Amino acid sequence: MKTAITELLHIEYPIFQGGMAWVAEHTLAAAVSNSGGLGIIASGGAPCEYIREEVQKTKALTKQPFGVNVMLMNPEAEAIARMVAEEGVQVVTTGAGNPEKYFPLWKEAGIKIIPVVASVGLARRMAKYGADALIAEGCESGGHIGEQTTMALVPQVVQAVDIPVLAAGGIGDGRGVAAAFMLGAEGVQVGTRFLLADETRIHDNYKEKVAKAKDIDTQVTGRSTGHPVRQLRNPMTRKYLKMEAEGASAEELELMALGSLRRAVVDGDLEEGSFMAGQIAGLVNKRQPCKEIIEEMMSEAVTLMQEKANRK
Repeated sequence: MKTAITELLHIEYPIFQGGMAWVAEHTLAAAVSNSGGLGIIASGGAPCEYIREEVQKTKALTKQPFGVNVMLMNPEAEAIARMVAEEGVQVVTTGAGNPEKYFPLWKEAGIKIIPVVASVGLARRMAKYGADALIAEGCESGGHIGEQTTMALVPQVVQAVDIPVLAAGGIGDGRGVAAAFMLGAEGVQVGTRFLLADETRIHDNYKEKVAKAKDIDTQVTGRSTGHPVRQLRNPMTRKYLKMEAEGASAEELELMALGSLRRAVVDGDLEEGSFMAGQIAGLVNKRQPCKEIIEEMMSEAVTLMQEKANRK
């Protein structure tokens, strides 16, 4: 399928793999890129030199385009911004802030800049300052979220800007991909479905928790702090939400959550881990290679859109 996104990035399929902290490392990113999508390395809160090593390892595994997600709250975000230019990374996605101060650096390096946005206002600003495309991410997604749903956000962003838009949040199969195109998107970003990819190096407890999740099994913590996070319910989320309801300070809540994502991804700690996943987790239940995931989603989407066209 050719879209404005496949043409812009010279990739086969308009599917990005989400920049999931502690999850999106070189093995997964390279596998997605080798399968025709765009693999993405997540910087999260990691140090710059660690992300540089991940970039170099990815280069050794694929000759296809891949990206780095720069988490702007990372204390080393500026160093990472410079590093991706030095390493010749083809695509940068960004999260948790406004990346416009890095645009001149990335433009000079020939990097395609594709910020994640959760509002029309930020979308317009990013387009004005020279973003090449945008990822409009709804609150159905896992991890840090905004307030608007994908269904509401995507068409408003598409209408507001003149650059390609990808849809993210609640997309886990070909029906979601087809729906995103109907909303005006030129591609999609997928996170939760890739948690069950064979190439994803997370603890088996994490994969099992996603595979067994039902539609109502995600909870949003941290609304009172201004940094809401969607994750699968467990004793940690229940404790957090109880503290939140009782008026715990942002500092207390941050201390409680500190290291919880690592405990989920690396240790598989079912009690104290933060198992970030989107609302689509109830639909994600089989383990597959990245190539199979991407080709299955695209095949389903194309079939659905052809059937729709033939009924006219």
